[in-house]
Amino acid sequence: MAGAIHATGLVKTFGEVRAVDGVDLDVPEGGVLGLLGPNGAGKTTTVRLLTTLLRPDAGTASVAGHDVLRQPDRVRLSIGLSGQFAAVDDRLTGRENLRMIGELYGLGSRAARQRADELLARFGLDAAADRVSSTYSGGMRRRLDLAGALVLHPPVLFLDEPSVGLDPTSRLMLWDAIEGLVAQGMTLLLTTQYLEEADRLARDIAVVDHGRIIARGTPRDMKTQAGGQRIELVVAWPEQLEPAVALLDRFGTRKPEADRPRSTVSVPVDGGVRLLTEVIAALDASGIEITDIGLRRPTLDEVFLALTEERQPEPVGTAAATDSPWEKTS
Repeated sequence: MAGAIHATGLVKTFGEVRAVDGVDLDVPEGGVLGLLGPNGAGKTTTVRLLTTLLRPDAGTASVAGHDVLRQPDRVRLSIGLSGQFAAVDDRLTGRENLRMIGELYGLGSRAARQRADELLARFGLDAAADRVSSTYSGGMRRRLDLAGALVLHPPVLFLDEPSVGLDPTSRLMLWDAIEGLVAQGMTLLLTTQYLEEADRLARDIAVVDHGRIIARGTPRDMKTQAGGQRIELVVAWPEQLEPAVALLDRFGTRKPEADRPRSTVSVPVDGGVRLLTEVIAALDASGIEITDIGLRRPTLDEVFLALTEERQPEPVGTAAATDSPWEKTS
């Protein structure tokens, strides 16, 4: 049985550019999928296809059990969508924005007013509810936009880079709100360029590059694929950096990497605490002084860079230079 979001062989081209090139997705009910990729990878175009804003050139897709081509109206009534830029009318207050959305969806005036009040309280906007939204901060506008996507209690939510451009405090507040929705069982598809965002919010990750999914798995799985654990150390003296690199080369599964400005060396290893103990002993025997050393897993940043750097440039006509003629970022 297909999941809450299901796609097989989705393709979308713009002229010679193949923006989405055979994407397959399956997100179970209550699941959270993070689409991770650089600008122009095809993330936004994929979201537009799944939310009926674009028609696929090939492939099939369904959302909440409804076919995106044969039943677009039912799809639209089953989803919430928050795009890259907050869809907020600056001339209206926060309360008026949400009431307008409710009435456009066909809710009666009373029901729209009640739903607006519920969402304003839920997202911490009730104190500013009657202020014109042009006076809202970026984080407040983002929360208002997310509230607007939830007016109809949709079972499936699409968030296209929801925290882009937000300051750290506003981003954390938005993440808390999204986690609350997920805890209630909402199905979520999230696109992002923030590795920390994907690590925190997504249960599964698909890495998109040149319109294709090049890797998928849980955040933990992805980190394991990128080399498992690694030893990282900081030398006490800059002149000892090269000797430390040579020493770690004896223990690693790949060549060590040195960061000279930070005086750090790291290397992927196949071993745990016992190997770390051996490295410390070897450093001591070699007279290399360190100020810090540890055993850690790779970050999603490292996974992402490893995956995308392995990809060779695509011929013209198969790569997505941008997500679509209307979008400069994905």
